[in-house]
Amino acid sequence: MEEGDDWIAPDKLYHILFCFFIAIIFSFLAERTRYPFIRRRSIWVGSVISLAAGAAKEVADELGFFRSAGASTKDAIADVFGTLIAALAFSLYKSSFIHRRPDQSVQAKVLQMV
Repeated sequence: MEEGDDWIAPDKLYHILFCFFIAIIFSFLAERTRYPFIRRRSIWVGSVISLAAGAAKEVADELGFFRSAGASTKDAIADVFGTLIAALAFSLYKSSFIHRRPDQSVQAKVLQMV
């Protein structure tokens, strides 16, 4: 399928966005579970599910379930890229909001006034 499979094409953007949103959604869901083991590894859970979905799409392309010329290495790389962007974004989200409590700034202001 490598012939006519450009790096800059709408299809690659779809792969990036698909894997990005799958990773974000499942990372968010894993973050909300009651099991601490899964919560601690929410980014990994979302990333693995996203990459599995991307790989399943490529297998389906190769088997002819979709109208395409077959599996593409460039599509798989776009899937990985979307997943990496999502992992970075969710990691930054977690690091900025988990370690900060909303009432800490209020307590600090009260202490400064005293």
